[in-house]
Order: sequence, then C-alpha cells, then structure tokens
Amino acid sequence: MANYYDIDSILVEEEFVPVVFQKAINGVKIDESTEKGHVEQGSKTELPFWLAHELNMRQAVSIGVPACFNQKTRLEIQADAACVDLRSRCPYFYEFGCKLAPLCDKSIGLLLAYAFRIRYKEVLHKAHTTGFAAASKFLTLLTKEESYMYEAAQSSMAAFKKWRMGGPRLQRASILGRKRKPAE
Repeated sequence: MANYYDIDSILVEEEFVPVVFQKAINGVKIDESTEKGHVEQGSKTELPFWLAHELNMRQAVSIGVPACFNQKTRLEIQADAACVDLRSRCPYFYEFGCKLAPLCDKSIGLLLAYAFRIRYKEVLHKAHTTGFAAASKFLTLLTKEESYMYEAAQSSMAAFKKWRMGGPRLQRASILGRKRKPAE
C-alpha cells in the first residue's frame, strides 16, 4: 500500500480478484454457504486484492485476471479507448492494474499504457474546451485517476485565464526602484 491513510489506496485494494487455491487450507471459511472449515486445493473463489496478494506471496493461491481486464474490455479499448466506460468496470482502473500486472498478467501493463495514452489526450481536450453540460456526461466515463486529472486541467486552465486577463503583463521588480547611495 502506497499510503496507509489514503482512502483511495484502501479502496483499490478492496477490488475482488479471482483466485485458485494451490494448497488445502484448514481453519478458513471463505463463504458463509459452506459449513466446512477448510478450503480444498483447486477451489476457485474471489477475494479482495489485499488478501489475494498476501496469499499469493505465500504461494497459497494463484491470481487470475479480473473481469475489468478481460478480453472483451481489451478489445473495446483497442477499438476506441476514449469511449469505453472504465468507471463501471473498475473505478480505480489504472492503479488497480498497476498493482495487479506483476502478479497475474504482464500484458495488463501494455493495456494500461495504451488506454492512458489515448484517454489522456481526450481528457485534456475536454477539460479545456467543453462546457459544464457536456462535461457531466463525459465525467461518468472517467476513472477516479482521470477525474482528478480532469479537475487539475480545469483548474490550471482557469488560473491561466485569470492570469491572462488580469493586471499588467510586466511588473517592475522592487529592487529596481531603489537608487544606490552616492559613493563618497
């Protein structure tokens, strides 16, 4: 976890991932529907990422690719990344993908880079040109990371416009207004 007190980091690690148990484990009850207190080897279930990561480090489970990174999502991103609703798949798509890629599928990193490169241009373009009414529909497609980027781009554009319309362009430095004492 990057920052222990960061709520976004906590929420990223709460995303569920599919796992397959590599070992039989006693004294564990994964879901309430089973009465037995152990998990058989080869059992499949979904666990929060923080737990799956710890169990994977102990070689107790192998992590599968979650639905938000499945083949359908990959094809949609390759077709037109700017129009894909990533928020509905995973609100923290990029951060979750960065944490997941080394554990299950290295190609997730390439997918993230491609999607971010395409969507980055679109987010900045919309932040600088779109009015509020059109922006609200666009914002529903953005992940949390992209929403933060959109807000930062809008505030920087507002600051630029304020600077551009405000006061004199060149200001005289206060040190230039003082004269030196004559040498005696």
